[in-house]
Amino acid sequence: MTTTPRPARTWTTGRGALAAVAKRWPTILGVALGVDIFISAFTQDTAQSYAETLLILPLGYVIVAALGRRRATWPVLAVLTALVVALRLQNWVEPFVVLVAVALAVVIWGSGHGRHRERDFRLQLAGMAVFGALALAGLAVDPDLARYVVAAGWLAHGVWDWVHLAKDRVVSRSFAEWCGALDVMIGAGLIIVPLL
Repeated sequence: MTTTPRPARTWTTGRGALAAVAKRWPTILGVALGVDIFISAFTQDTAQSYAETLLILPLGYVIVAALGRRRATWPVLAVLTALVVALRLQNWVEPFVVLVAVALAVVIWGSGHGRHRERDFRLQLAGMAVFGALALAGLAVDPDLARYVVAAGWLAHGVWDWVHLAKDRVVSRSFAEWCGALDVMIGAGLIIVPLL
């Protein structure tokens, strides 16, 4: 009786798992950063803070669309994040007001450079208007209602991210994947955490 030799076993399980983690790093990072909402103290200011931060997301998309450079996605996020952190450290002007002013400046600049003719830019402007309205509503209504309004904005932006990821449009794929995971975590946390 002859037996067929078994092929040598390759030890790829560890490398395969590492490769899978490396490939999904944006999702892992987004979930890891989103865990904070589940472990931090939830106060009445929490919804307001996330309402202000909600405006960063569509603003980043508009800036990248205005620049027409997907490679600028992560640097734009870094600059916007630094801006919001700096604005929260001062008491002269509300961060929301400055972000709206930046948004208007980007719209004017983008339109002046002919981006208003591009479908992606117009779509991002519409998204900014919708998400900005949800953020503003979250700042204006009762704190109990605000967390649901703001959560809806974050969850909707998560869908926005995943659509952009699937279509491979406007922003970098890694950013869309990261932002989608983070948005869903924050939106879910705004709804779930106060109930615990």
